[in-house]
This record gives sequence, C-alpha cells and structure tokens, in this order.
Amino acid sequence: QVQFVESGGGSVQPGGSLRLSCTASRAIDSFYSMGWYRQAPGKQRELVARITSDGNINYVDSVKGRFTFSRDNAKNTLYLQMSSLKPEDTAVYYCHVLKNYMNYWGEGLLVTVSS
Repeated sequence: QVQFVESGGGSVQPGGSLRLSCTASRAIDSFYSMGWYRQAPGKQRELVARITSDGNINYVDSVKGRFTFSRDNAKNTLYLQMSSLKPEDTAVYYCHVLKNYMNYWGEGLLVTVSS
C-alpha cells in the first residue's frame, strides 16, 4: 500500500556529507512513525532516526549531532542529512514508515564512507 522512491546514496570520504531522500506513494502526515534504519556489513538492522505521531524525533546515539531528520509533507518526502560521516556509518540505509501497525520498507540506499 505504501511504496518508496529513494535517492542520495553514494560514496564519500570521512568528514563528508550526504543527503538521503525518500518519497512515499501516500501522504505521510497520517503515519504513526517514519524515519530511517540502516544495516552495516555483519550487523543487524538498527534505527537511525525517526519521528513519531507525537512529534518526537529520536536518533541513535552514534549519529546525534551529525545527522538531521526532516520531512516535507507536501512532497510526501523524508530526508536524512548526514554530516561528518565516519567509516562506521557505512551501511545500507532504509526508509521506513509504520501505519496502522504495518511496516513498510524502502529498497535501501548504499552509503560508503572511506578514504
């Protein structure tokens, strides 16, 4: 019922920046939760940043102060601005929404941070 178009992944040097975007096929203002997850090589998928219906934005500790989540309801789009990137940020990043207890996932964006 909800599909995504994701863009913005790529390869950067440590300290660089990337901006990920995720456009949903449905209005995002009615979703219970929306945000980004990532899965690094050999690791389990983890929450990176999300916003819930109460307006709270949560970040995993490792990205606080470096990543910023935002959204544009008119464009049905979620963003993740990533700055001061570190090699440990290398992962596949997934857009995610939770609506009526159903999870919807993007295909994933590869982000590689290396010298």
